Amino acid sequence: MISTAKRRKLDTGLSDNLPMEPSASESSAKPPKCVGILTSGGDAQGMNAAVRATVRMSIFYGLKVYGIYEGYQGLVDGGKQIRELTWFGVSGKMHLGGTVLGTARCDAFRQREGRLKAAKNMITFGINNLVVIGGDGSLTGANIFKNEWNGLLQELVETKQISKENVEAYGYLNIVGMVGSIDNDMHGTDMTIGTDSALHRIIDAVDCIMSTADSHQRSFVVEVMGRHCGYLALMAGIAGAADWVLIPEKPPKPGWEKVMCRELQKGRDNGRRMALVMVAEGAIDQNCNQITAAMVKKILVEELHHDVRITVLGHVQRGGSPSAYDRILGSRMGAEAAIIIAEAKGSIEPLLIGIESNQITRAPLMEKVIKTQEINKAMKEKEFERALSLRGGSFQSNLTILRQLNCVEPPKPSGTQFTFAVMNVGAPACGVNSAIYTFVRQLLHQGHVVLCIKNGFEGFENGEIEEMKWITVNGWSGMGGSNINTNRVIPNDESLPNIVANIKKFGIQGLYLIGGFEGYQALLELEKAREQYPELRIPLLGTPSTISNNVPGSDYSLGSDTALNTIVNACDTIKQSATANRKRVFVVETMGGYCGYLATMGGLAAGADAAYISEEPFTVSDLQADVKHLIKKFKGGIERGLVLRNEKCSEHFTTEFIVNLFQAEGKGILYARSSILGHLQQGGNPSPYDRIYGAKISSKASEKMTQLAEKYYKDGKVDTGKDSPETACMVGVVGKSYAYTPLKELRKVTDFKQRLPTKQWWCSLRILLRNLAQHKDHIFRGEGKQDTCTAQDTPTTPVDGEDALKSST
Repeated sequence: MISTAKRRKLDTGLSDNLPMEPSASESSAKPPKCVGILTSGGDAQGMNAAVRATVRMSIFYGLKVYGIYEGYQGLVDGGKQIRELTWFGVSGKMHLGGTVLGTARCDAFRQREGRLKAAKNMITFGINNLVVIGGDGSLTGANIFKNEWNGLLQELVETKQISKENVEAYGYLNIVGMVGSIDNDMHGTDMTIGTDSALHRIIDAVDCIMSTADSHQRSFVVEVMGRHCGYLALMAGIAGAADWVLIPEKPPKPGWEKVMCRELQKGRDNGRRMALVMVAEGAIDQNCNQITAAMVKKILVEELHHDVRITVLGHVQRGGSPSAYDRILGSRMGAEAAIIIAEAKGSIEPLLIGIESNQITRAPLMEKVIKTQEINKAMKEKEFERALSLRGGSFQSNLTILRQLNCVEPPKPSGTQFTFAVMNVGAPACGVNSAIYTFVRQLLHQGHVVLCIKNGFEGFENGEIEEMKWITVNGWSGMGGSNINTNRVIPNDESLPNIVANIKKFGIQGLYLIGGFEGYQALLELEKAREQYPELRIPLLGTPSTISNNVPGSDYSLGSDTALNTIVNACDTIKQSATANRKRVFVVETMGGYCGYLATMGGLAAGADAAYISEEPFTVSDLQADVKHLIKKFKGGIERGLVLRNEKCSEHFTTEFIVNLFQAEGKGILYARSSILGHLQQGGNPSPYDRIYGAKISSKASEKMTQLAEKYYKDGKVDTGKDSPETACMVGVVGKSYAYTPLKELRKVTDFKQRLPTKQWWCSLRILLRNLAQHKDHIFRGEGKQDTCTAQDTPTTPVDGEDALKSST
């Protein structure tokens, strides 16, 4: 951990007269490297977070940043459409939807003459690095621009619009791309900026629709965006429990109308009061004829005599404030873009920044754009299986999940029928019901028996065990809390005999436990008890579900995304209050136990000035340094502040203490207030992310459960033996993939006193949070390069990008 004295010195900028806005030109004799940033094509929530991070990290690395307004049109027009962006110029923008830089379609840039003007304007401002946030068309245009750059400059020299010295100074153009699109249609990235927020808009609407549809026994047809990509319709179908989904990548076979009606009627016959059909705007049949919402309504009315309504969500999906996920994704991608430009020594290949599971990636831009365009080409040529394969394995597995969830009458089992049980242990977390819903329906689809154990291990001990049917879990995916109830009780020597007796009584051959740290500890106890109790020699699988995100075996826990959105929405409201009153700093207390995930990621998403967590011990001197930093910010013109505090970050430095210290040290320049969010963070309906993640992770669990049961089935029973690590594991996302990590391995990397994994992936993002708030005690070098919460000491504020990167390695 960096020393308190040194941190204080660095945080206050080495001297009291350091300007609040870093300026590379003041600290370096050579002209600073310049970078332009533009947003192009359709707007998407989260673009402003990406712009903010790109601008601030570029300035942090000593680069000069220009905003290019109205997309490529601004690049062609030049003049006032290209303006320098300052540190404070991008303040207060992250919570806004759309793009503050503006966007426009530009026919002029499609022509060489337009690109010639754009090149002239860039040279005028000394820009030869360009960050583009847009779709595949915008990124393709950027690549063409790069390929023509030398020829454009040569033509400008010949026409005496620029000098040969200009060519020598700016003889190459570097391009870094980020995908801003709610459609999530780019190959090479799991998520694009704006997709999660669009899903929030859709699911908010679907939740409202389902309550009225259920009341009147109506059927609803909901049309969502997606001309060439059905991602939104597909994922909204999973998150919103749609009965039927129509997307362009999987056109229905001839006669699909009768098949759809038959399945919807089965749902009604089995007790479902309403029906929901999700239609992507680009949905087609196998002859490439468009399928519209109006067509679907006509079919349902004529064939089933349903009372049907249509809802076309339209541009509502593009609007509104970005979700916590999109703010964090935009910030992470924007920081990576700035680092790429700062790292560059001369010309580099155009790069696309993406994300795979939970890791930020760099990839050749045109390789991914060409793959994306191949998908559209395959669909036009009716090569639908090829188009589907190009979407990737995850897209196809999501389709499989959806089909199985909607199958009212599963096929007859072809193999052994097993009996599995599911339970919830620990504090409430949103997304648990979605996981149970998927686990139950998938295993029923395979012909197995599924039991639910109510009230955690107390219920297990008392025999509160019920068989689940298809209709039992109807509507569960969108419900918060836990419909099978939960508590924090862990099995012990006294309760184990009764638990084992009930395993035998109900014939349980596999147990899936969804829970927090107590759930993890419970699984460890059950695995240990295998030595004594043969009945526990069955597959024991767990999935972390806790808003704290503190369980080993997964980068994400069910419920943490919903809690983050609650925190960020509260912070937006609080910041609005602070802006109205002026001169106010709010200290917001979050939950999380000893884990600082919520405080850190909430702070990153809300644009906080600091976040205090137990993983990084701090002193009064550190708090005083942060007050001085806030005072400088207030004197610079931004008279509001936001600090997040994890509930157990310090025994002594309570929320009240920090508020009083800030109030006293503020000396009338700033005034401190507190806000303790409490159990609001555990409540509400689950976010789309938690619903979808719950479905996907429990799908992986059911798949693994079946595999293990079949593997260890012999002589009419499942027996894993005393020591079979693969049969007792946590199911989660680790890095770029889903993982089944044995409990014996996880035990070695667990801090049981603090109830934490010994390593946490998000810790390096704390440095990004502080850099984006203009703290200079560390340098963010990129993800995966600083993987602990106690980062190494790093040199002082960088002079320029090259020096910063040298000093940080």
